[in-house]
Amino acid sequence: MQKIQNKRIIWIAAAFIVLACVPLAVKNNYYITLLNQLTINMIVVFGLNFVTGLTGQMNLGTAGIYAIGAYISAILSRNFGISPWLTMMIAIGAGFLIGRGLGYPSLKLRGPYLSLTTLAFTEIVRIFATNLTDLTGGTQGLKDIPRFSVGPIALDNNVKYFYFMLIVAIIMCLISARIVYSKWGREFRAIRDNVDAIESLGLDVKKIKIRAFTLAAMYGTFAGALYVHFNNYITSLSFTTDLSINYVIMLMVGGIGDIFGNIIGAVVITMLPEVLRFLGDYYQITYCILVLLSALFLPNGLISIYGKAVRLFKKKTAVKGGEGCE
Repeated sequence: MQKIQNKRIIWIAAAFIVLACVPLAVKNNYYITLLNQLTINMIVVFGLNFVTGLTGQMNLGTAGIYAIGAYISAILSRNFGISPWLTMMIAIGAGFLIGRGLGYPSLKLRGPYLSLTTLAFTEIVRIFATNLTDLTGGTQGLKDIPRFSVGPIALDNNVKYFYFMLIVAIIMCLISARIVYSKWGREFRAIRDNVDAIESLGLDVKKIKIRAFTLAAMYGTFAGALYVHFNNYITSLSFTTDLSINYVIMLMVGGIGDIFGNIIGAVVITMLPEVLRFLGDYYQITYCILVLLSALFLPNGLISIYGKAVRLFKKKTAVKGGEGCE
């Protein structure tokens, strides 16, 4: 287990180093914008991994959680002149309360019933955001949302914001890794694998499930606040159920329950639309086919390719060695 963790740390560090070098080679502002969105997506998936990846509970309420964090930070900073740093902390506090609230249905609901409950939460948030036009701007949205500044350094361009976001993503990744490989992480995985065994050991299953939802919601609202201050604009049209599904796809494609898999999934699904853009009208069907093939042939995510390649290499090496002995 320690060897596996060490390998994961090396791969994760390499991934962040590569990302840090991209703006040095790519000067196109559009691609730098995509990199910023990529780091935000990573943070959301790190949080979703606690619920769907480790405890095995489907959460389709991510877009609603993300939206609440974004709107709270946007409205407080834009309308009341509160520092984005403070509004971000308020958004995280709201995530704590949302996580506690969403966690309770998971105590009695499982499978498709829990999925529908969290999906309904996203729709409720979107409908409120669309109709409360005086507060949220509705489909027209809110603009002129201030950006973060770090002391005297104003994050007034996308490159500066990206490096700020990259540092934040690294910190959130470290926190996520600390949780995944701690007692909490083991409890989450045990809930997924055998909930009856957990109860027989005297552990509080309710408390563990709510903790997972709370962590996921805090990550989600935090990412929402980061997104809105980067984008300087927010509209209810952005927070659809498709967004929630997209985050689940990131988790699935990269590798459920694996932090490095979370990074891979966020990178692939964020960048794939740009790679497939040349297909025009055939983009959507191609995208869906690729996701389906990934689910069929790589159920453990892209992260499993490395392990399969190593096993295949060892098998071929062993066969050749056996032939040589004969």
